[in-house]
Amino acid sequence: MRRREFIALLGSAAVWPLAGHAQQPNRRVGVLMSSAEDHPDGRRRKAALLEGLRSHGWTDGQNLAIEYRWASGDIEEMNRFAVELVGTKPEVIVANATPVVAALKRLTATIPIVCSLVIDPVGNGFAASLSRPGGNITGFTFIDAELIGKWMDLLKQAAPRIDRAALIFNPKTTPFYDEFVGAIKASRPSIDLVTIRVSTASELELGIGAEMRAPGGSLIMGPDPFTFAHGRTIAQLTKELRVPAISVHRQFVSEGGLMSYGPDTAAVFRQSASYVDRILRGAKPGELPIQRPTKYELAINLATAKALDLAIPPTLLALADEVIE
Repeated sequence: MRRREFIALLGSAAVWPLAGHAQQPNRRVGVLMSSAEDHPDGRRRKAALLEGLRSHGWTDGQNLAIEYRWASGDIEEMNRFAVELVGTKPEVIVANATPVVAALKRLTATIPIVCSLVIDPVGNGFAASLSRPGGNITGFTFIDAELIGKWMDLLKQAAPRIDRAALIFNPKTTPFYDEFVGAIKASRPSIDLVTIRVSTASELELGIGAEMRAPGGSLIMGPDPFTFAHGRTIAQLTKELRVPAISVHRQFVSEGGLMSYGPDTAAVFRQSASYVDRILRGAKPGELPIQRPTKYELAINLATAKALDLAIPPTLLALADEVIE
């Protein structure tokens, strides 16, 4: 072999390892979360999303670039961050919570949106149908009106003396609850279900205190970015006022609330990662069916039950996925 050819061969060999380890261009994904970044459940949801993405071969900082925004339950922040994320022109956006989806829908009809924990996507005008959404929005739902009835049944089992329930929510972030309450009253006329509307932190104590002053009351906290952000305050208020309460969020029980029952939100975010993967690989969001949760969890705080002088039935305890002593 001639000297010049040998040197050329060495030069090309030196390039081979570099070519073999070259990084693929980062694909861009936006994530708009309704919670605060430091909220325990928010952290769990983020971890589950990243775990799901890794299982499909996507790693943030390697072949994926994820842009996060955290709205902390504030509707104005949701709207502002929606504008910011759409402006970055990601290939897909993961949208956590119904008002987040609504904000994004107003801004883009082309960027694919994967809903994580959205309520009534067809009724809210996000999709043509669950089986074939059409447009640029698909994903995973959270609750329906039937679950409110289930919460009331669970409260009655835990606290047989209650004779009414109040659903607490912020009408600015979750206006659809009025329709849900109407549906429950129509299907179960014997149930006394009222609403507590709050839109600021200062209204929480006033609203709960006013409605729960008379004995026999109970409280329901469904999905709502505002009440989710103030879950600890609501849990402590219900405990101080000796009011049996149930939430869709498992974190509520860890914070002192009596019970929680709802979808496994971490599982929903892991599933959402599969839709992000499919869209990045060419699938059209309008052809991916919107799915309902398949896994639900019941948690009970026995310390709170004791403080409320409640004896939780063994049959209910046997159903619980988590019991806090």
